[in-house]
Amino acid sequence: MRATHHLLGKGLLGRSMEELRRRTHIALKLEAVKGPLDPRPLYDFDTAPSVQDCIVMSDTLIGGSSKSNLDFITPASSGSSHSVAACSSSPSAYARFHGLISTSLPADRPKIQRSGYAAFRTPDQRPTLFGRSFWDIDPYTYLALRIKSDGRSYFVNLQTEAVDPSDLHQHRLFAKYPGRWETVMIKWNDFVRTNHGFVVEPQTELLRQKVRTVGIGLTDRVQGPFELCIAKVWATNQVAEGATVVNSAESELKNRKGQKIHWCKAQNQNAKI
Repeated sequence: MRATHHLLGKGLLGRSMEELRRRTHIALKLEAVKGPLDPRPLYDFDTAPSVQDCIVMSDTLIGGSSKSNLDFITPASSGSSHSVAACSSSPSAYARFHGLISTSLPADRPKIQRSGYAAFRTPDQRPTLFGRSFWDIDPYTYLALRIKSDGRSYFVNLQTEAVDPSDLHQHRLFAKYPGRWETVMIKWNDFVRTNHGFVVEPQTELLRQKVRTVGIGLTDRVQGPFELCIAKVWATNQVAEGATVVNSAESELKNRKGQKIHWCKAQNQNAKI
């Protein structure tokens, strides 16, 4: 019996063969010893299904009024105000994360004291014959994102196979050129563990072999519209030409005492544990 293209492309067997090819490539190139030379793609937003499979969230889960959308954009589908620029650095297809932030509190839920957020994340990875699927980014230094931001204070969110499933590892997404496509690179070691928006103390190291999802959130609680476009995310050891490499001096994350957290301070605390 010959496997069909559909089975190989989308089924358990297809995902398993892709993982086997990846592991074989690592072995043949001795990447486990020398380190990987090529970047590892994590998620591309270049097809309608890849965008539709993402999980979109907002404060409507707690009765808030913010609006959050994630649309697939191509030159044919985009209007004049969101058309792909003619320059060669613009992607031919991407996802547009947009909506409206509202800080209005639900009248029928007096215990809710804060609202005004929106977010999305990539879908959970499907299992293979090797078991549950994760991104093993341990051999890589940077997380890279190809984005076009409106300049608002977005965060990159990572989910791992953590003991507490509500934990995230977060980092500010510092866009240097709002309104233009750019590559932003963040060191994996600079992500800080948080829970419900607050830094968790003591810190624990990012489980680099078991990264489940990557996402972007907006929690600045500034009322009004927002828009961020994203083409792809990947892991790499090479700094891309013209990329913005984040200098993690200070975050906008806070602990439960309301104190701002410095990235270097959080990492030093982690090293002492």
